[in-house]
Amino acid sequence: MYKINFNCPIKIHFMGIGGISMSGLAEVLLERGFTVTGSDMKSSPITEKLEHHGARIVYGQKAENITDDMDLVVYTAAIHPDNPEFQAVLKKGIPHMDRAELLGQMMSNYHNSIAVSGTHGKTTTTSMLSLIMLAGECDPTISVGGILKDIDGNIRVGRSQNFITEACEYTNSFLKFNPRIELILNVDADHLDFFKDLNDIRHSFRCFAEKLDEKGVLIINGEIPNRTYFTENLPCKVITYGLDSSDTYTAKNITFDDHACGSYDLYANGEKLEHMTLSVTGMHNVSNSLAAIAAAMELNIPMEKIKLGLANFKGTDRRFEYKGIINGITVIDDYAHHPTEIEATLTAAKNYPHRKIWCVFQPHTYTRTKALLGDFAKALSHADHVVLADIYAAREADTGEIHSRDLQAEIRKLNTEADYFSSFEDIEKFLLKNCTHGDLLITMGAGDIVNVGEDLLK
Repeated sequence: MYKINFNCPIKIHFMGIGGISMSGLAEVLLERGFTVTGSDMKSSPITEKLEHHGARIVYGQKAENITDDMDLVVYTAAIHPDNPEFQAVLKKGIPHMDRAELLGQMMSNYHNSIAVSGTHGKTTTTSMLSLIMLAGECDPTISVGGILKDIDGNIRVGRSQNFITEACEYTNSFLKFNPRIELILNVDADHLDFFKDLNDIRHSFRCFAEKLDEKGVLIINGEIPNRTYFTENLPCKVITYGLDSSDTYTAKNITFDDHACGSYDLYANGEKLEHMTLSVTGMHNVSNSLAAIAAAMELNIPMEKIKLGLANFKGTDRRFEYKGIINGITVIDDYAHHPTEIEATLTAAKNYPHRKIWCVFQPHTYTRTKALLGDFAKALSHADHVVLADIYAAREADTGEIHSRDLQAEIRKLNTEADYFSSFEDIEKFLLKNCTHGDLLITMGAGDIVNVGEDLLK
């Protein structure tokens, strides 16, 4: 495997440089004096920002984009072996690695490298901890899987020994990381186009935990079923968080304000430390904040800075994001695309001012929808009325085995109103006709369903 000397900048080409994670790594390397080129299918605000920082980017992936002067090529998991650029890299014998390997090597350059993992909540928890570290003047380098307004993007390049990033389990990519502190937020069935089943996913997270040595710290949600499977016989320090009094960090006396934002008394090892107030909604964010607090305490950040950072965190793009009001209808957008995430978001919405909750859901990938069909129906039934769009294919092809109408049928079995429309235009017409003053309208999914709410507001 090619090893990068980060003190000797080289020329690196990024295939798929416009991706949220790839772009962040490219920006870090630009700041460190590397020559960065890249390719993507089309221009975007992300690629334009990179070009402003000095990257040279071409649009359309062609063999001639690969030149002999490139020292290394980095590619995403979305790049297929028959990609013309990738084929040119192999033909020319240019060293290459995937995004996860680059990120893992990058983490080795920081004393406090923090990896936030879990099937849900990674972006929010990474962002929470980032805000705490900024309030604590830790000057972190941050790589987050969403747009965080406080750093005006998805990346921040610091000058300290503190690095924080999300760690995704898909294709076992996080097993290439080298963190000192790991957070495991939850372990649920997901990415079943890669993993065989839940046990396969749990095994992957166990392997991730085993990467920590005796100087490492594992922070894990105490509510994960059979938690000891992940922690037994590890040489590292283990910290738990949750709502059980046996956890290292726990929340008691939890309340929610008129906008569903939580407050609670923070306890550590049974002793009350502080009263915490959040600016984001839902019980799931109470849990996320406990994970962030546990990591911040390991970094010796003062409690007043932890409170300030959490109070300042207003959320990231597409995480219960307020979009506006039309005809007295409040429009919210959320990235939730797994049953656990959907249930958490809709449960939080019940504490938000509303007459009726409308959920406009776009299923994400055929394999996930088929494998978790019943769970999706149960989660979506927390809304008063569900409107379904076509399944967003992402990286998959439609085999005809599953359709949004199948999900509609399952939801109706649970006595929840559900409608399906094949176009966003038809969805928007239906909503304008049927939503009324005081309703809460949530567009939900990991695809482009956000456009429905934004079109209505236009």
